[in-house]
Amino acid sequence: MKRNKLTMAVVVLLCGSLMFSSCIGSFGLTNKLLGWNKGVGGNKFVSELVFFAFWVLPVYEISLLADVVVLNSVEFWSGSNPIADNTQQIKGENGHEYLVKTHENGYTITDETANKTFELVFDDSDKSWSVEANGQSTKFMTFIDDNHVNMYNANGETMTVELSKAGVMAYQDMIKNNTAVFACK
Repeated sequence: MKRNKLTMAVVVLLCGSLMFSSCIGSFGLTNKLLGWNKGVGGNKFVSELVFFAFWVLPVYEISLLADVVVLNSVEFWSGSNPIADNTQQIKGENGHEYLVKTHENGYTITDETANKTFELVFDDSDKSWSVEANGQSTKFMTFIDDNHVNMYNANGETMTVELSKAGVMAYQDMIKNNTAVFACK
């Protein structure tokens, strides 16, 4: 009987949130729980058993209630959900696993296979991107205007690149040619 009352309360709250709110919210807690559930054991049958157990034990109902009543309201008024995930796991072409965490002014990227970390940082004062690793910061790109950027090479030389397919291809060709020259020396 308690389970039915809880389920009914969740349904009423969901309907109320849709009718009386202009913001549905991202349901960060429930989505994290579902994401975790999908990855349990790497087997769809184990995931299904955990899903069923969490439904019977009202874990999902409680997470949904917390999202509807508290977390989505915080998200509506503050603009960000305190539970929302700003970290992504990415598998690279080289077989390495990367953990990418988003910050206010850039990204922290961890190569989990090689156990190395670096940051990409945007400096709003001069509209530039830098890479920071091992305590050193190296600027690699600065926006000139909406259609051009300055790209910096390892020698500190700059090349103005047009932000178009032709401009990017020209820059790629220049990098390939310089890499080939360095490889021959």
